[in-house]
Amino acid sequence: MANLNIRVDDTLKKQAETIFSELGISLSTATTMFLKQVVRYNGIPFELRIDPFYSTENQARLLEAKKRMEQTGGTVHELIEAEDD
Repeated sequence: MANLNIRVDDTLKKQAETIFSELGISLSTATTMFLKQVVRYNGIPFELRIDPFYSTENQARLLEAKKRMEQTGGTVHELIEAEDD
């Protein structure tokens, strides 16, 4: 098995490791996956992204909205009743 040594910015490496960790893979595994797909498709074949819905910022917003709704007893949408013709 070969070793691959590359130089990248420290911040970039940490950011990538954070994303890969959230995806449940290591930097080494992600690099191997990427290289295998490059060879298979003869180019850059895919994107791996974290769903922004699950971001820390969005989850905090959702929890705050839930807390406000529980405190006021209100709902986001009121039921609109329409008469049948």
